[in-house]
Amino acid sequence: MSKTHIIRRGLNLPIVGEPSQKLDLTEFVRSFALSPSDYINLNPKLIVKVGDKVRAGDCIFHDKSNDNIRVTSPISGEISAIERGPKRRLDRIVIRSDEKCEYVDFGKEFSADKESTQNKLLLSGAWTLIQMRPYGCIANPNDTPKAIFVNGMNSSPLAPKTSISLKGREEDFATGLIVLKGLSPRTILSIDVDEESKTLIEAENVEVHKFSGPHPSGNTSVHIAKISPINKGDVVWTLGAQDVAIIGHLFNSGELHLDKCISAAGSGMIEPRYVNVRAGQSLTEFFKKNAKPGNYRFISGSVLTGAKVEREGYLSAYANQITIIPEGENTDFLGWVLPGFAKYSMSRAYFSWLFPKRKYNLTTKVHGEERAFVVTGQYDKVFPFDIFPNQLLKSIWANDLEKMEELGIYEIVPEDFALCEVICTSKQPLQEMVRKGLDVLYAEMN
Repeated sequence: MSKTHIIRRGLNLPIVGEPSQKLDLTEFVRSFALSPSDYINLNPKLIVKVGDKVRAGDCIFHDKSNDNIRVTSPISGEISAIERGPKRRLDRIVIRSDEKCEYVDFGKEFSADKESTQNKLLLSGAWTLIQMRPYGCIANPNDTPKAIFVNGMNSSPLAPKTSISLKGREEDFATGLIVLKGLSPRTILSIDVDEESKTLIEAENVEVHKFSGPHPSGNTSVHIAKISPINKGDVVWTLGAQDVAIIGHLFNSGELHLDKCISAAGSGMIEPRYVNVRAGQSLTEFFKKNAKPGNYRFISGSVLTGAKVEREGYLSAYANQITIIPEGENTDFLGWVLPGFAKYSMSRAYFSWLFPKRKYNLTTKVHGEERAFVVTGQYDKVFPFDIFPNQLLKSIWANDLEKMEELGIYEIVPEDFALCEVICTSKQPLQEMVRKGLDVLYAEMN
């Protein structure tokens, strides 16, 4: 029987542009790209060159410190460009796709042996779908996790519903759960308390836990904290429900299909809806046909944690949504003097608090500049962890490793501070700070 957990501290941003349940197939895309920066703490070693032919599943680059961790091509085609940044940093590998995709055959053999399962995941590149806690980076195959957490819900603004994303992939999802069972003694599936999909509610080979409450109730860190908290020395692996289906398809068919059903939403979308995409694909044509004219920000991911991309950008490796919102322009005349009925504020700074069910066309405007980093108690209202957020952030700022550990940095990842960043009076880049703190600890411990 599933257990229900209630999250009381958090915030659901009332943003317009919710996707309808309509599902569209994206048209054939000729350009794909892999960005090493998508893979946290992976030091890439490129093994292809411009002009090389690749199949879907062929290795493009691997980690220098562990060549078993491979990033493979999502499509078959030709390497058309290798883009580098300062100091020859590898920024992007662009692939011009074939009209008919050719896949590497990794075999349909299914073994209960943990080593064989791991080898297949590593060889195909599907291993990069599995993240580890602490640090929030690609899992170390040499670790033995105390549990694997599968996230079957997403509470972030305009996020896709897992039940819709998994339609037609139920068999692959079930197979994926069997695969994970062979990697850890405990597998945990987190779902929304209002979930109705039998695929999730009646999932086998897992413990099912239900969560209710405002965002970040859908964050994996929250689920871990409530079910099996991380202590120093513990390792937990995490992945999303669609990632499980990708792994299941790999073992059912022998081919790596990095296809996802994501939400394309926000006030800048002509028709917010669900779309089928493939990781790394070009978004140029999609934005050209589906984005409203005007000055908008294009985000690969959610408004809270996604990466800004250009109109000619590419879908990030781990993105589960595309969001388009207006760029914040100019200042508001007498902004703090007027009653602000059409402006959103978590506090009662504006009279808009009188309309709690109203949704707003939120922009990227910061409404201020970076200020002194003071303790206000704001973060506690949206931060549902038994952690002192201000103190932890200041220990990261001071680069005090012992204090970071004492204050619980192993329990969190940058996305857990996204809401704190939204409401931050000091306008501090909190997610960036947390990422730097985790990277420093990772380098120190490895």
